Amino acid sequence: AGSYSANVGLAIENGGWEDEGQLQDQFLTRKGFAFNADKPGMMEQQADLFKSALKTVDVTFQNLDSSEISITDVSHYYDSDPTKVVEGLRDDKKKPMSLMADTTTANAQVRTLSETVRLDARTKLLNPKFYEGMLSTGYEGVREIQKRLRNTMGWSATAGEVDNFVFEDANDTFINDPEMQQRLLDQNPNAFRDMVTTFLEANGRGYWDTSDENIERLQELYAEVEDRIEGI
Repeated sequence: AGSYSANVGLAIENGGWEDEGQLQDQFLTRKGFAFNADKPGMMEQQADLFKSALKTVDVTFQNLDSSEISITDVSHYYDSDPTKVVEGLRDDKKKPMSLMADTTTANAQVRTLSETVRLDARTKLLNPKFYEGMLSTGYEGVREIQKRLRNTMGWSATAGEVDNFVFEDANDTFINDPEMQQRLLDQNPNAFRDMVTTFLEANGRGYWDTSDENIERLQELYAEVEDRIEGI
């Protein structure tokens, strides 16, 4: 997340945020600047003006213009997403419609954000061709898988448009399969610990509803991985 961003992605990546209110305040503070016609080339903090404009928004929109970078490959997309910010500012507290345009091919399409997240999960995070390809690269591949899981949770935080099955299927794929679990642990124990942490955080923040058995398994697994990393 560079200086041009809201730093929402940075907060989510390192887990350093208390609640969604903090993320929304960051978005408004970091994005709430405007040029002043009386001071050419100068930008000034105009948070109140920014809020007054956002509270009238009915539709949020982003454009996907690269087939190489999807909405969970990087944090930039959800870092710029104002869906829950708008919802909180609107007088009626109505959530705006969130749309994504896919212009990566000649056959451009506009989908809802929730449809785009589902499509991305099925083509990347939950796609055996993708994660097996990542695992074939070893250490860095596990980190890439974890990064996409973390960025998926980012969309839960900024827009609330991630279906429960995405986390549930990811847990079945990477945690509940003993063989896969061992592969991840052997290739990159630190990234695997981060993956376990992300699942626990997604549940703790209310983004993933799952069984007590799954949570207990994740908690036990976290302790085991932590001991291995520490050499205990």
